[in-house]
Amino acid sequence: MSLDGLPPLREVIERHELRAKKSLGQNFLLDLNLTSKIARAAGSLGDATVIEVGPGPGGLTRALLANGARRVVAIERDERCLEALSEISAHYPGRLDVIAGDAMQTDFTALAAGQDTVRIVANLPYNIGTELLIRWLTPGRWPPFWASMTLMFQKEVAQRIVAAPGSAAYGRLGVLAGWRTQARIVFDLPPQAFTPPPKVTSSVVHILPRENPLPADERKLARVTEAAFGQRRKMLRQSLKALGGERLLETAGIDATRRAETLSIEEFVTLANLV
Repeated sequence: MSLDGLPPLREVIERHELRAKKSLGQNFLLDLNLTSKIARAAGSLGDATVIEVGPGPGGLTRALLANGARRVVAIERDERCLEALSEISAHYPGRLDVIAGDAMQTDFTALAAGQDTVRIVANLPYNIGTELLIRWLTPGRWPPFWASMTLMFQKEVAQRIVAAPGSAAYGRLGVLAGWRTQARIVFDLPPQAFTPPPKVTSSVVHILPRENPLPADERKLARVTEAAFGQRRKMLRQSLKALGGERLLETAGIDATRRAETLSIEEFVTLANLV
């Protein structure tokens, strides 16, 4: 017997012939104890609408509902998974909405409109996870539509999200995440927790928005960080040449011989505001 009275996930996968597709970045997490651990890491769900991307056969979806999520909106591109998700919806009447579509084409702000508390919780497909995170970190308005994000990434990506200035993992993701949010790695998951096992360890990251981040244009900050870290071994006077180079750095009071990984988030914001 499973935790929620529904059939075990392995049985669901076999019955619906849901073999993970590498082209969709799929790695199914079948252990409901682990999916429940992710759901608990997201915090209180009783008053929340939870947006989930890439539910697959519904392991995390089931955990979110079993842990009291008021409503789950699951976006699934793989049509093979829809029938399995509809069975979960029937088990939890009125609490699960499944959207058949591509998360990369989804207007999440519109999806969250009218909801008091929105939390994003997802075992993100590896091939779109970073791009989706950047979109959620740089919406047109702040505070964002989400109250928290609890997301799974490859461990290397997770380390880049939480990286501090001066560390080897510090880069564009660390600046964008650190500028507007507080992010921490909650726990790791070994490859053997998944079907099929990926070649890397995975990490769950919990992200909370800062109420008053330093004011900056997110597009300019993205341009500055992309240029600076695009040539991270070079001095800033060279990597930022197209944006003003030495003159820009002099105005900002930053030594032109420094390299990108030595700059604080505040210094990157200063540069963005001067571009």
